[in-house]
Amino acid sequence: MLGDLLVKEKISTTEAKAKELVPLAEKFINQTKKISSSDKTETIRIVRSLHPKLPHQMSLAKLKSIAERFQERRSGYFRIIKSGQRRSDGAKMAILELIKKTDEKQ
Repeated sequence: MLGDLLVKEKISTTEAKAKELVPLAEKFINQTKKISSSDKTETIRIVRSLHPKLPHQMSLAKLKSIAERFQERRSGYFRIIKSGQRRSDGAKMAILELIKKTDEKQ
Protein backbone atom coordinates (compact mmCIF):
# COMPACT_ATOMS: atom_id res chain seq x y z
CA MET A 1 0.00 0.00 0.00
CA LEU A 2 2.92 2.33 0.75
CA GLY A 3 4.34 1.66 -2.70
CA ASP A 4 1.02 2.45 -4.39
CA LEU A 5 0.78 5.70 -2.46
CA LEU A 6 4.25 6.81 -3.53
CA VAL A 7 3.76 5.80 -7.18
CA LYS A 8 0.23 7.17 -7.67
CA GLU A 9 0.48 9.94 -5.04
CA LYS A 10 -3.22 9.38 -4.23
CA ILE A 11 -5.12 6.31 -3.02
CA SER A 12 -8.57 5.52 -1.68
CA THR A 13 -8.68 3.37 1.46
CA THR A 14 -10.40 3.14 4.83
CA GLU A 15 -9.80 5.89 7.38
CA ALA A 16 -8.12 3.47 9.79
CA LYS A 17 -5.64 2.25 7.17
CA ALA A 18 -4.94 5.82 6.08
CA LYS A 19 -4.17 6.89 9.64
CA GLU A 20 -1.83 3.91 10.06
CA LEU A 21 -0.08 4.53 6.75
CA VAL A 22 0.72 8.24 7.21
CA PRO A 23 3.46 7.84 9.88
CA LEU A 24 5.14 5.05 7.90
CA ALA A 25 5.10 7.06 4.68
CA GLU A 26 6.38 10.21 6.40
CA LYS A 27 9.26 8.25 7.94
CA PHE A 28 10.03 6.84 4.49
CA ILE A 29 10.13 10.32 2.91
CA ASN A 30 12.29 11.65 5.73
CA GLN A 31 14.81 8.88 5.04
CA THR A 32 14.90 9.76 1.34
CA LYS A 33 15.51 13.40 2.19
CA LYS A 34 18.76 12.31 3.86
CA ILE A 35 20.09 10.84 0.59
CA SER A 36 21.05 14.14 -1.01
CA SER A 37 22.49 15.66 2.17
CA SER A 38 24.73 12.80 3.31
CA ASP A 39 28.06 11.41 2.17
CA LYS A 40 28.43 8.55 -0.29
CA THR A 41 28.64 5.67 2.20
CA GLU A 42 25.63 6.96 4.12
CA THR A 43 23.71 7.34 0.85
CA ILE A 44 24.44 3.73 -0.12
CA ARG A 45 23.30 2.50 3.30
CA ILE A 46 20.03 4.46 3.08
CA VAL A 47 19.30 3.31 -0.49
CA ARG A 48 19.91 -0.33 0.47
CA SER A 49 17.55 -0.05 3.41
CA LEU A 50 14.81 1.57 1.29
CA HIS A 51 15.10 -0.62 -1.81
CA PRO A 52 13.25 -3.73 -0.50
CA LYS A 53 10.28 -1.56 0.48
CA LEU A 54 9.89 0.02 -2.97
CA PRO A 55 7.57 -1.42 -5.61
CA HIS A 56 9.14 -2.49 -8.92
CA GLN A 57 7.67 0.43 -10.87
CA MET A 58 9.08 2.98 -8.38
CA SER A 59 12.41 4.44 -9.41
CA LEU A 60 14.87 6.08 -7.08
CA ALA A 61 14.70 9.23 -9.24
CA LYS A 62 10.95 9.52 -8.61
CA LEU A 63 11.54 9.06 -4.90
CA LYS A 64 14.22 11.76 -4.93
CA SER A 65 11.86 14.15 -6.73
CA ILE A 66 9.25 13.60 -4.02
CA ALA A 67 11.89 14.21 -1.34
CA GLU A 68 13.11 17.39 -3.05
CA ARG A 69 9.56 18.70 -3.19
CA PHE A 70 9.41 18.64 0.60
CA GLN A 71 12.97 19.68 1.43
CA GLU A 72 11.80 22.66 3.52
CA ARG A 73 8.99 20.79 5.28
CA ARG A 74 9.61 18.58 8.32
CA SER A 75 6.33 16.65 8.32
CA GLY A 76 2.77 16.81 7.05
CA TYR A 77 3.39 15.48 3.56
CA PHE A 78 -0.03 13.84 3.29
CA ARG A 79 -3.65 14.91 3.38
CA ILE A 80 -6.53 12.66 4.48
CA ILE A 81 -9.87 13.58 2.94
CA LYS A 82 -12.92 11.77 4.30
CA SER A 83 -15.09 10.45 1.49
CA GLY A 84 -18.12 8.81 3.08
CA GLN A 85 -18.88 5.15 3.73
CA ARG A 86 -18.29 2.05 1.69
CA ARG A 87 -21.56 0.69 0.38
CA SER A 88 -20.92 -3.00 1.08
CA ASP A 89 -19.94 -2.92 4.75
CA GLY A 90 -20.31 0.70 5.82
CA ALA A 91 -16.60 1.24 6.53
CA LYS A 92 -15.54 4.89 6.65
CA MET A 93 -13.52 5.67 3.54
CA ALA A 94 -10.86 8.29 2.95
CA ILE A 95 -8.64 9.54 0.16
CA LEU A 96 -4.99 9.75 1.14
CA GLU A 97 -2.93 12.02 -1.09
CA LEU A 98 0.51 13.51 -1.22
CA ILE A 99 0.43 17.29 -0.94
CA LYS A 100 1.43 18.83 -4.26
CA LYS A 101 3.70 21.66 -3.13
CA THR A 102 4.76 23.37 0.02
CA ASP A 103 2.31 26.16 0.71
CA GLU A 104 3.75 29.61 0.11
CA LYS A 105 2.71 32.56 2.23
CA GLN A 106 1.10 35.35 0.24
